[in-house]
Amino acid sequence: MDPPISRAPPSPPPPSPTAAEAPAATAASKTRDRDFLLHLEAYLARRDGVDKALKISRYAARIALSSSLLPEALPLRRRLKSFESSVGLSRKAFRLGKFVQDVNALRASPLGSGHDLVLALVAYGGEGLYYFVEQFVWLAKSGLIDSRHSRVLSKISAWAEFVGYVGSVNLKIRDLRRLREDEACVESSIEIAASRGIGCKEEELRLRKLREKKLMKKLSVVQDLADGLMALADIRDGEGRLSGPLLMSCAGLVSALISTHKNWVSC
Repeated sequence: MDPPISRAPPSPPPPSPTAAEAPAATAASKTRDRDFLLHLEAYLARRDGVDKALKISRYAARIALSSSLLPEALPLRRRLKSFESSVGLSRKAFRLGKFVQDVNALRASPLGSGHDLVLALVAYGGEGLYYFVEQFVWLAKSGLIDSRHSRVLSKISAWAEFVGYVGSVNLKIRDLRRLREDEACVESSIEIAASRGIGCKEEELRLRKLREKKLMKKLSVVQDLADGLMALADIRDGEGRLSGPLLMSCAGLVSALISTHKNWVSC
């Protein structure tokens, strides 16, 4: 459930269900004139930066494997399978302690109503449990814990991930409604100012930032839907409709690219 691109003061960690979009939107303009290599260095110094680079490479390999472009007997196919499996295990190591960002995000969430509380508990609680269990999945697959526990742990992890994304999507849809309302108010202010011949540079700047933030929020919803689809496939053990290897690989790559973009503009 790749958290929701964070959410806790003073230095919000990178993406979680509802928080990485705001910093990403405000930082977007700052990254445009930044030296590329310095920006790349800062990006790769972050845990999520390396994790998403690995995620892109993993799902690109899975697309090549699942699309039947490579014959079974080709040595490159066996190497790609080994690479994909190794990268998948390596990515789990980057989730050590990541559940803490969800605990902090839940603590920092503005809970204006019981509905907000339920959504926050579902989103952050589900994702936090997912990251917590993933630590033990990694230990089981790496051999420190008996591998017979791996299947049960993976199932718990997949359910927690799916529940977290359900909550996350609902939170972000709510946030999108608020952003649209704010955007409509600012547009109305600009129209009134223009009709009176009054300058409105501050309102135009605010409108641009709101639109950037809304775009990041929409991308984040798409990412959550893609990750949620993969979590559902894991729950169903890859069986049934919308669980084909090629579709899952494409969903994973879409999620990785969106997450990479959010992390890039926010670092």
